[in-house]
Amino acid sequence: MNFSYYIAKRYIFSKKKSNAVNIISAISVMGVALATMAMVCVLSGLNGFRDLIGDLFTAFDPELEVTARQGKNFSDSDAFIKKVEQHPQVESVAKTLEDHALILFLGRPTVVTLKGVDEHFAAVTGIGNILYGEGTYPFGDSGTDKAVPGFGLSEQLGGPDFGSLQICVPRKGERINLANPSENVNADFLQASGLCFQVHQQRYDESYILCGLQFAQQLMEQDGRVGALELRLRQGADVEKVKEELRELGEGRFSVSDRYEQQEDVFNVMKIEKAFAFFFLAFIVLIATFNIIGSVSMLIIDKREDVQTLRNLGASDSQIVRTFLFEGWLITAIGALLGIVLGLVLCLLQQHFGLLRLGNGDGNFIVDAYPISVHALDIVLIGVTVMIVGALSVAYPVRYLSRRLTS
Repeated sequence: MNFSYYIAKRYIFSKKKSNAVNIISAISVMGVALATMAMVCVLSGLNGFRDLIGDLFTAFDPELEVTARQGKNFSDSDAFIKKVEQHPQVESVAKTLEDHALILFLGRPTVVTLKGVDEHFAAVTGIGNILYGEGTYPFGDSGTDKAVPGFGLSEQLGGPDFGSLQICVPRKGERINLANPSENVNADFLQASGLCFQVHQQRYDESYILCGLQFAQQLMEQDGRVGALELRLRQGADVEKVKEELRELGEGRFSVSDRYEQQEDVFNVMKIEKAFAFFFLAFIVLIATFNIIGSVSMLIIDKREDVQTLRNLGASDSQIVRTFLFEGWLITAIGALLGIVLGLVLCLLQQHFGLLRLGNGDGNFIVDAYPISVHALDIVLIGVTVMIVGALSVAYPVRYLSRRLTS
């Protein structure tokens, strides 16, 4: 066993002449442990919110979405579509077309996003799990003029049974005549289906209306064209592998994006939040490790006589310096390990018992308690970060103090 490490290990657990040294060492360990525990809990909480949002989008967004690299849409008879449908890992393919539109309801104009879907849309997404109302899902026939609005938009219309809704889209390639705007728009009526959907995301719930694909194509003057292919993969399929294979089949003409890429802006913001939280907490760990300097300094003073004995036995000054360095690193390691264990225990308790709750449990939030998701990579990163911060923070001060106080 390494001589310096062996002596340092004995020192950390041995009885000291002054109880103050033991107390300061314990404080140092607890300081690092609490900072490490905070990193585990906060990062796991941010992971929980990220996974929660991902689950909410899952009900509306497909596993993979294929769009044209140039232009907003492409022909629904493109040979590439057949290749996608025949891919062995693709279970179902839905064709969709969406664009902005204007609805007129009781004289109140509102800008919405009209999304035409075909009969495979329910099989590709989880739309069936987020429908509310008394009606029947209407898109078995893609030519239907039934409408399924988002929950927030439905409330603005007076509920899912709003009757008839006029919807307008500017004609392709024409400018709006301000004197008579109706000359330059296509208008048609959508009928209430008695249903609405709720994704719990304002972007969808407040502005989206689902309708039949053929209705959207005719209204937007896009007959025979689609805006996207939405794919459901077979169970156990490798999403990344299928994504790359479809990109190759598209020969550079199509973009293929997974669920996180479809909501890139949202998840990029969450990544930035997590990065800021990580560096802020790492700074707190750095402050906590300063206690170790005081602990090791007190230990050097306490072990002056032992240091002289070690010299007489042949220990070099570098070995003695390394002894106190190992002492600081051991304190950091014990604090990091204790903090990770405590953090994991708290995360486990939160997952099973919901100790920290959102609101009063009256149903105003999507979940009753803060969501927690522990990622193994985060735990490894936290452990490595704490050890590096601890090693760097004590390296120079301990070398300086040990050489000065043992001279």
